[in-house]
Amino acid sequence: MSNLELYELDGCPFCAKVVDKLDELGLEYDSHMVPSPKSEREEVAEVSGQRGVPVLIDEDHDVDGMAESDDIVAYLEETYGGDASGGASASA
Repeated sequence: MSNLELYELDGCPFCAKVVDKLDELGLEYDSHMVPSPKSEREEVAEVSGQRGVPVLIDEDHDVDGMAESDDIVAYLEETYGGDASGGASASA
């Protein structure tokens, strides 16, 4: 079991991108929904040094507050993707 935590905001497309990758890789994680006003995101600022979301914490790999959805997605693919040739079953 992974020690992944994601700080996210409901309706945030960057957060949704990370959630989609977590789901695609079948990873379990704890979700922390944050308030919409950035001024109220003290917990996010404490773990990442900034107030934007998404922010990922991965205790298993000493990741203490990775920000930027593209960086998070790349990290998840590299760390948990295994065979990059896995079945891509996207329907649109």
